[in-house]
Amino acid sequence: MSEEIATKDRVRVIDTVVLSDDWYVLRKVIFDFRRRDGVWQRQSRETYDRGNGATILLHNPREGKVLLTRQFRMPAFVNGHDGMLIETAAGLLDDASPEARIRAEAEEETGYRVEHVEKVFEAFMSPGAVTERAYFYLGEYDGSMRVGDGGGIADEGEEIEVLELPLEEAMATIRRGEIVDGKTIMLLQHLALRQAATRP
Repeated sequence: MSEEIATKDRVRVIDTVVLSDDWYVLRKVIFDFRRRDGVWQRQSRETYDRGNGATILLHNPREGKVLLTRQFRMPAFVNGHDGMLIETAAGLLDDASPEARIRAEAEEETGYRVEHVEKVFEAFMSPGAVTERAYFYLGEYDGSMRVGDGGGIADEGEEIEVLELPLEEAMATIRRGEIVDGKTIMLLQHLALRQAATRP
């Protein structure tokens, strides 16, 4: 295939089958894909649709600290981890804008109300199977912004511990293998690189 054509013209969806919709929606998609040599190839993939999400790293630049959370994650547990993951505050959008949703999630999970947040990037975290697009934010906090204890919503099964750490300790925790959540590693490294770039 010598000419460049749009991806949408290289994909023909033949059928979509819902395999499960108990929690989110698992679908099997059967499609024809036009390869670069011009040949159409029949393929099938499973896609897991849980909606889009957002995550935020709260940091206190004056004290050099960050706010993280720790909670139980069953998928990590069944894959050999103890299941207690250290993470940045995060949640699904549920039809809200990413900025509005992440401010609400930050308050629910950490107890801090942040008005000003900065979007730093977007990413597909597991594009081989999961449709979710994640929106990544930074937000500054200090003690005056605390309006509650955080901890999540108990009726939704959440039991979230709030952790306040120096950024240097959080980075060391990554190196020790104690932080293994991808979104959290990405945001911590982003903040560390940004701060390093602004040092004289």
